[in-house]
This record gives sequence, C-alpha cells and structure tokens, in this order.
Amino acid sequence: MMGWMSSMCKTVVYVWFLVSLSFVYNGGEGIPTTLEGPFKPVTVPLNKTLSTISADLPDFPSNAVDFQPQQISVSLSANYDSIWISWITGEFQIGDNIRPLDPESVQSIVQFRVFRSRSTYQAEGYSLIYNQLYPFDGIQNYTSGIIHHVCLTDLEPDTLYEYECGDPSKSLMSKSHYFRTMPVSSPSNYPSRIAVVGDLGLTHNTTTTVSHLLSNHPDLVVLVGGLSNADLYLTNGTVSNYSSRPLLQNTIHETYQPRWDYWGRFMQPLVSNVPTMVVGGDHEIEQQAEDLTFAAYSSRFAFPSEESGSMSSLYYSFNAGGIHFVVLGAYTPFEKSSEQYNWLERDLGDVDREVTPWLVAAWQTPWYSTYLAHYREAECMRVEMEDLLYKYGVDIVFNGQVNAYERSNRVYNYSLDPYGPVYITIGTGGNREGLEITHADEPGNCPDPTTRPENYIGGFCVFNFTSGPASGKFCWDQQPDYSAFRESSFGHGILEVKNESHALWTWHRNQEFYENAGDIIYIVREPGVSVFHFTEGN
Repeated sequence: MMGWMSSMCKTVVYVWFLVSLSFVYNGGEGIPTTLEGPFKPVTVPLNKTLSTISADLPDFPSNAVDFQPQQISVSLSANYDSIWISWITGEFQIGDNIRPLDPESVQSIVQFRVFRSRSTYQAEGYSLIYNQLYPFDGIQNYTSGIIHHVCLTDLEPDTLYEYECGDPSKSLMSKSHYFRTMPVSSPSNYPSRIAVVGDLGLTHNTTTTVSHLLSNHPDLVVLVGGLSNADLYLTNGTVSNYSSRPLLQNTIHETYQPRWDYWGRFMQPLVSNVPTMVVGGDHEIEQQAEDLTFAAYSSRFAFPSEESGSMSSLYYSFNAGGIHFVVLGAYTPFEKSSEQYNWLERDLGDVDREVTPWLVAAWQTPWYSTYLAHYREAECMRVEMEDLLYKYGVDIVFNGQVNAYERSNRVYNYSLDPYGPVYITIGTGGNREGLEITHADEPGNCPDPTTRPENYIGGFCVFNFTSGPASGKFCWDQQPDYSAFRESSFGHGILEVKNESHALWTWHRNQEFYENAGDIIYIVREPGVSVFHFTEGN
C-alpha cells in the first residue's frame, strides 16, 4: 500500500508540474503542439535587469591527494548495456619544463554493482595523457594528468548502479558514485528527462545553469559544444578576447589548458552521476604544434565512436531508449565525399524506426539561427547535409554556438515544411562571451555575405536568397517565419519523450525558478508520415 501511495504521490506531483508549466507559459490555455503550427514568430523583449556579461569563476584547485581520482564522469556507449567511466589521476603541469606522467604507473579499474546488491564486478580499461604544445618563445606548454577510460559491459537496462574508480592495488579508489542505465530501445521506453545546453564555460552564470539543471533531475545530459572555453585564455591564464586573440602561426592561438581541469572538477557532481554526451565545437579545436586539433576534447571524454561505426570522436551515434541520437562535427569535413557524410548516410540508413521512433541530431553551429552572431556561418554544412537529414525524417536538431535561445517551426531549405525538423539553438549555458542580443533581421544589422566564409573547413556557400519573402537579400527584414520563438537569456532545456509520437520540450531561464518554463511545446511526430518523404528533385 505504501509503495502504491508513493507512486500515486509522484504521479500527482508530476501532473501538477505539467499543469503549472502550461499556466506559466500559456496563461492556462494548455500546452501547444507542433501540429498547431507553424506559429507566428515571437521575440521575447530583452530583460533589462539581466546582465548580458558573464563573470568568470575562480580557479578550482584539486582536493585529490596523490593519485586519487578526480574529474570523474559517465558517458553512454551505443546501447543500454554498456557505459563508459572516465577520470583523471595526478596533476597537470604547465610551463617550460614539463615532464609527462607515465600512464602505466597507475591502474584503470572500476568496481561496480547493482545498487544495494552484494555482488561486485570489476572492469579494467586504458589510460593516456595528452600534451598541448606551442613551439614559440614565451608560450607555456601543458601536459595533462593521467586520463582513464573504462567500459562497463553486460549491464541491465534502466537500472541504478553504484561504482568506484581508481587503482585498488594502491588504495586509490574514489568514493561511491551512481548512474542509471538507459532503458531498452523500443517505442514505449524512454529516459524520463534529457537536459540539453551548450556553451557552458565556467562563470557565475554557469553555476546557476548547472544548479537548475540538476534540480530538474535529468537521466541524460547533452552538451552541444563550448565546454570549458579554455581557448578564451592565454597560456598565462589571462583572458583573451576570442575574436582578436593573437595569432601565433597560421591558425594557432594560445589556450589555457588548466581551465579544462577546473571545469572537470566543477562539473563532477553532475557528470559523475548522470551520463553526459558532448559535442565538439569551435572552442574545442585548440590547434597546436604540428596542426594537432581537438586534443583535450578527444582525450578527456569517452565516445561511442567505434561502437557506432565511426572512427572519429567528432561524429558518432547512440541510443537512449526509443531515441536514436546522431552527433555531427561542424569542424571536420562534411562534404558528400567525406568520411563523416558517408558514415552518417550508413548510420541513418540502419536506424529501425520501429525500434527507435525518434531521431535527434546535434552539432554546434546552427543552420537556422536569426541572431547576428554566427549568422549563416554553417551554410556549407547545411548545403551538403540538409537533404540527408530531411530524407530520413530527423525530428529535432540541437545546436549551440549562439549564446541565446531560439526554437524554429518545422523547416527545410529556409521554407516552412511539415516534414522538416524542429531546430533548437541553446548556447545559453553562461560562458564568458555573454548573451547575444542582436538579430540579423533588424534594421542595419544584416552582415556582408563576404564576411561569412567557413573559416576553418574552407569554402564559401552564402548567397542571397533566391525565393520567398527575402528574395534577393541576404537577410529577412523581419523575424523569419521559420523562427517560432527567440530570447536572449541564459538557461537550459529539458526534453521528455512521452511515446512514439509526443515529446515535451521546455526551456528554463536562469532568472526564474528552475521548474518554470519560458517556452514549452509538444513536438509531435506522425509515425509513418515523416519518414522517407524526400524524393530526388524536391
């Protein structure tokens, strides 16, 4: 009886939560659905009481003794039955005379069990270090602590596990942490809540974002680029203006790698207990000697790349219950002849929508953002890949990069389309670059197309529109009809997939209570209608 009453109480509280959200957002008229769209564009006026600037948090010193594990994190493998555990032992070094640690000097062991079970299992993984090197006088080099990755296999679905990581032979084990596996992939099984946010950095706004996100109790977190933002600092730790950073050679800029360690320590209470998937963006490039890129990103996190048929940490896929996630790289080749494009075509072609009805994609740089910052910067990627996403009926796309929030109507090739994805830009984590508040469609703000090349990948794909309300122009003269809702605020989003047709999306501003929704909508897919609707020549 007590268990039944507890379940009923949770149900009542949750229903009350949804009803509260509908009143907060929609004046009590109920939660809208995408079937009622397309919606008239809405721009929320800038809250004048908000500071659009983010102040940095101080450094996070390590409290680990000797080779005690720190910066512990959990990430998903391709399916529910395996999980990656990652951590760091030993301290980084920065300066002129660095001596890399020996990864073989300490074991990579995870001991784990079903919560409250007496049976404990043990898994062993591998370890590595990475360096960030600059062959220039006066620029400090960096070598990381020892990074460990261990894959736990043969796990039960939707089950709470307890684990410790470290080296038991040296009594260097962490305290207990916990994670819950994803449910079995099927049209009726989904993680309860998925938190999505990008461009966190490490500022006072970041603390509010992460605190609110934790309060909404996600089962999975997706971070769409802009993680530590170590590239916003010089190697001596002082702040560098991103757009005017001193160029050392070609495209090499300084980065302050200890910022990654501070960020990892700060994020541990969240990412050591909630599986977290990351997306590589421009802040993670961090080019160094010998043109090496993405060293910190690719070394510090574990990715289900090999499990999903990819050989790159910049693009991979995984299942979370009845959702198939595809992570793409906006800063690695994406043209139709590229490895990424060919992998994506194979991956999407292998998706069984009878098993994973929902198809969600994520990458950093948005295709459908109306803010001036980064406006149409990813046009080459859109030209190459949009038809493929449309053909296979991608339902939702998450992006970061732009430090503001925007949700689109269903759109394809800049036109309203009932079969197109809903694009959500959510680079609102709180990084030190501050909020974007200027829209490209406002008078005098439309940029010169020649200023919008794909600087990192190369190519020029941005031209004036040839049809529609903006025909002959590079920008619209008003908020485009594909832009349903936009707002300049920090915050995070929560995706709750209810079944094979309905997913509840809520956007939570930092300046309000975490349970309040500034934007709320049911994204509705129609099984059998939105798959393989694309034909050549459309």
